[in-house]
Amino acid sequence: MAEGTAHAPVIPRIAEMAAIFMIGDGLLGLTQPQRHTGLWQENALGAEVTVRPFVGRPGRRRLYALAQIAAGLALAARQRG
Repeated sequence: MAEGTAHAPVIPRIAEMAAIFMIGDGLLGLTQPQRHTGLWQENALGAEVTVRPFVGRPGRRRLYALAQIAAGLALAARQRG
């Protein structure tokens, strides 16, 4: 096997994992925005800053969730061989 081909699937796999995370996180944010945001509000290793704009704003979190899902699906679609 050629040296470059052994690592060729790594980037698509990383992209696929990112897409899965985006879609899953988006679905949780869409269906359970307050619970999901509350989970990351305190003692979350820096994620507190990321969720701060969504605290007490479930509509904003749902809108962001739709963007996450769309971006995740678009990323996954680009991985077709």
